Parts: sequence; C-alpha cells; structure tokens
Amino acid sequence: MNVDSLNWGDLTPEIFLAQYWQKKPLLIKQAFANFKDPISADELAGLAMEAEIQSRIVSTNSKGDWQVDHGPFEDFSQYGESNWTLLVQAVNNWSRPTHNLLAPFAFIPSWRIDDVMVSFSTPNGGVGAHLDQYDVFIIQGSGKRRWQVGAPDSSLESLLPHADLKQVSSFEAIIDEITEAGDLLYIPPNHPHKGLSIENSVNFSIGFQAPSSQELWSSFADKLIDNNLGEQRFSDPARALCQSNFTITPDDKKQLKAFMLQQLEQEEFYEQFIGQYLTQGHHALEILVPVNDIDKDKLLDILSEPDISFMPVSGLKAAIINDVQPTLFLNGESFPLEKQTLALAQQLAQQKPLSTSKMKALNTCLKNTQLLTDVLNKGYWYIE
Repeated sequence: MNVDSLNWGDLTPEIFLAQYWQKKPLLIKQAFANFKDPISADELAGLAMEAEIQSRIVSTNSKGDWQVDHGPFEDFSQYGESNWTLLVQAVNNWSRPTHNLLAPFAFIPSWRIDDVMVSFSTPNGGVGAHLDQYDVFIIQGSGKRRWQVGAPDSSLESLLPHADLKQVSSFEAIIDEITEAGDLLYIPPNHPHKGLSIENSVNFSIGFQAPSSQELWSSFADKLIDNNLGEQRFSDPARALCQSNFTITPDDKKQLKAFMLQQLEQEEFYEQFIGQYLTQGHHALEILVPVNDIDKDKLLDILSEPDISFMPVSGLKAAIINDVQPTLFLNGESFPLEKQTLALAQQLAQQKPLSTSKMKALNTCLKNTQLLTDVLNKGYWYIE
C-alpha cells in the first residue's frame, strides 16, 4: 500500500476543492488500494493507556444509555464484545506510519490540519448522530462500518448536551453506505453524520483546524499582553464640538474601530502571532531533546557519518511565512530566516527525512548551522 497515492476516480484535487470542499460530502470507494492499518488495535489500546495521550471510550448499555469514559485506561475487559468505541486523539504524534496518512492531503495547507484521530469500534459501536464544526476525511481501515451523512439542517435538535457527544436528532441521509478498507469519506462542517460499526473496525479521521473568531481574538489579545503591547491610549486631537454629549457618533465609532485595528496593521507583529498560533500543538508531542546539546563541531562530526538520517518528530506542525520577516514556525516557536537559510527552512517545513548528503548540501553557512542545531537541540528534529 502506498498512502501517497490517492485514487480520485473521475475527480482531481482541483475538482474536489471546487465542488466538494466545505460544500457537500463525498465517498470514494477504494481510494487507497490494498489499505492496511498503519497501527493495530492492540497498539492503539497501548496508546490509550498513556496519561499524556487524550483518549476516551464511548459506549451504550442495554437500555441504550450513552456513557463516556476518559483515559488513561488500564483494562478494556469491562466493556465486553460490542457497543463501544475507543477514540484516541493525535495518534500521528506517536505513530510515524499513521502520520504518513497525511501525505495524500498535501493539496491543502498543512497549517489547516489538526491531527489524525484513530478509533477502534466493536460491533454496534459508534458515537451516535452528531455534528462537527470542522472538515474531516475518514479512511476506513480494517473491518466494515455503516456511514450515514446528511445535509445541513437547522431544524435538527441537539441531544445530550455533553462536551464529548454533540449528538443531534435523526436526519435524512444523502450518503448511506457500508465502508470497507481503503474507502475514503469526506464530511464538511455542520453536516450531520453517524457511523455504526458492523464488525470490529478501525477508522482514521483526519481532522482540520478551524479556529473561531473568538479564539483568534482571545489569543491575539494574549499575545499583545505577553509582549506589553497595546498599552497606547485612544486620542482624538481633531475633536470637533459635540452637538449632544450623550451621543456616540458614527465618527467616534469609526475612530475607535481604527484604533483597535492598529495592531493588526503592524504586519511583522501579526505575522509572528498568526504563524505561532497556527503551528502550536493541541496535543502532546514526543519531543526528542538530545542528552547533550549539539554545537557546530558536533554537527560536523554527525555529518561525517554516511548512514545517518535527520528526522522530524511525528506530528510536528511547521509553516513558513516569507513576507515582511521571513520566519520558520515549528510547534508555535519562531525561527527568523535570512536569504541563505530559506532553502534549509523549506526542507525542514516539508518534514521529510533528510540524508547526510542532503543535509551537507544545505549546511552551507554558519547561519544554517545555527538554525539546524537550534532545531535539533529543541527536539523538533532528531538524528536516527
């Protein structure tokens, strides 16, 4: 199985974006030929036993009542042979083969991707009909599952006001299919959907990051406070005589709005904020900090070894902004760039393994050495 190769059938990524992305759901049968689970159910259960990894089990009892238990878990025997689902977030942060499932979706900027959630479901296991506020691609792994997806419907009632179960009332399905290994289902935001496992099955859900306006503004305000900015006071030296002192005039509102937006117009500050915000991790990473810091001389010794590879930690979020102040962003941290460091930064942002010979070709100056050792010493890349 080559997960880099997604069989679009009669579609292309361009057609998908134009006709389906955030518009309507899509099921592509056998999008991945000969698909094999990149992580087994037993390995998934092992991750759910770790305290730093977010996991939960959604189950129903004989009366049909829903229950949500949060990990870490020590044992799964109490849940029986049916009617439950284990969901583990950000499995791509801990499983390189699972992280590789993101490769076919590189036609969408990597900053939009949140994580790969993996679920294991027993027969009749699921989380009920629900809505998500983000896009998701679901790759069917081993086993079979019945998926029903509907169109947005404002008349749907919210059920069980539970943070883990955003369930809604029954809906009319526009997709009602049984998925098998290698099938790909795309569900846009606010489309009700329901997946019910027919047999023991595994699903790989690629979820997308969609910050709310509230989240962006709140984080932006925090950034201003952290940098002791935004302390300038409103001023109005051209103030005209007011006609009624109890009125907030349209001109007052205009001036105050412009005053509030001044920080957004400071492009360098905004670039730093948006780059750090969009690459910060929402889940734990397996950071691999070296026991001893790597300096220039140590790096040269490493580059003399022909069989060494440079690897990014799995699940690392990376991006480059190459506008006012070219910057590489890794896991919410910024690394200023210059012309001679841009090529190295682009390779680091692509997060593909780099051979010694490739790294030698990129390590052309002291600034590249400094960037590379900095990234290695922070544990975002490591030597294999």
